[in-house]
Amino acid sequence: MKKLINAPENVVKEALAGMAAPHGDLLRVIDPNVVVRADAPRQGKVGIISGGGSGHEPMHGGFVGRGMLDAACAGDVFT
Repeated sequence: MKKLINAPENVVKEALAGMAAPHGDLLRVIDPNVVVRADAPRQGKVGIISGGGSGHEPMHGGFVGRGMLDAACAGDVFT
């Protein structure tokens, strides 16, 4: 077996949902493929956002949290 993918067109959305499921107290996912801090937006704070393609996984979403990114936009695989 090479990978666990239900459908290639849903891989990013499912990966982000899987990340948010156990960490709903820290982050939430909004469409299309955006991960944001659960407490965002915060008054008086400049938001820091990162974005990029999802080479093998939506990497930038893992950096959303306190003291890190406020949001991350995940592109399609290999974009």
